[in-house]
Amino acid sequence: MESHDHEECPKSPQTPSPPSSTTTAVPTCCKCGGPTFPPPPPSWSENSPPINYRPIRAPAINLPPNNSQQSIILAPVPQSQKVPVVSPPYHFQTPSKIIQSPDDIRRFHDSFAGKNFLGFVVALSESIRVHKISDPCLESPVVESIVSILQTLNQWVDQIPPAQQASRYGNASFRIWHARLEMQSESLMNRFLPDDLRSSTVEIVPYFTDSFGNPSRIDYGTGHETNFAAWLYCLARMGVIKEEDYHAVVSRIFVKYLDLMRKLQLVYSLEPAGSHGVWGLDDYHFLPFIFGSSQLIDHKYMKPKSIHNDDILENFSKEYLYLSCIAFIKKAKKGPFSEHSPMLDDISGVPNWNKVNSGMLKMYKAEVLEKVPIMQHFLFGWLIKWE
Repeated sequence: MESHDHEECPKSPQTPSPPSSTTTAVPTCCKCGGPTFPPPPPSWSENSPPINYRPIRAPAINLPPNNSQQSIILAPVPQSQKVPVVSPPYHFQTPSKIIQSPDDIRRFHDSFAGKNFLGFVVALSESIRVHKISDPCLESPVVESIVSILQTLNQWVDQIPPAQQASRYGNASFRIWHARLEMQSESLMNRFLPDDLRSSTVEIVPYFTDSFGNPSRIDYGTGHETNFAAWLYCLARMGVIKEEDYHAVVSRIFVKYLDLMRKLQLVYSLEPAGSHGVWGLDDYHFLPFIFGSSQLIDHKYMKPKSIHNDDILENFSKEYLYLSCIAFIKKAKKGPFSEHSPMLDDISGVPNWNKVNSGMLKMYKAEVLEKVPIMQHFLFGWLIKWE
């Protein structure tokens, strides 16, 4: 069909258009009958409201896609709890995975085990408040032994170099490292367990071996990190770790664990497990942001916005976990910080570290402990009971 210039037909005074509140007449072409210009948007009334407006770009405040941020803000701040120590007779058992649905998640958080485990994480956070990593603290023989174990695992990485392979993520040598971990974990636990608790290895070893990533998928994420916290919680339940050890648990044990995990991530190219991408807090970790924000509460000079000061990151990242995480992310990721880490960029606008810490605790509960894809791998035995 040949193209032509549309000509609007003159209106006839003998045939007026009937009035309508819902439609608008569109002028038509005399030659082809087609519209001479696009019709106007449809009118609407109370009975026919406009469609929901959908912006073509993300809002200025980078909320997660499911918009769960509002529920996190309104949630109560988790509180610390004392960990009750078990007494004989002991009934240690091989732990198993139980959580499969949102109903199971709610049941876990309504149980004593769920509340007490989260309360333990809060207590660890409070133990490091206003303290630098290098500040002196009580280092019991158990703490020193666990630090030594983590140093041993670190040395294994040097002994098992990454394999030469084409794929970018998931170096197969990690499976060799993890197989050695599984083979020697029981003997590692016996370095610090008293004789009457050595039978607990059947229960605590699975938490420990699942704290460093998955050897099949060669990945690591917040679920594995949570298993390490659960392993520490089991030690607290048995009285192996005491409340006076909590400061050292964070500043000595967890710091050493974080160093080891970063080495494993870099050397064996561990894939992020269940990463939220740019919407997430971090591809691998969550707990160091909780502990690190607690360290900085009431700091005279460093504010949440200080993460954008490279001199501060360079000079203080070895003393503060939060700054250490930001520095590591900036080295690992390219491009503007606001683009690859929008949530952390937004959090830097929070006025003080106390608000950051309370928000992190609420977010950990909502985005880690209440997510089925993460918690379906969580283990339950006699020390952490399914109730």
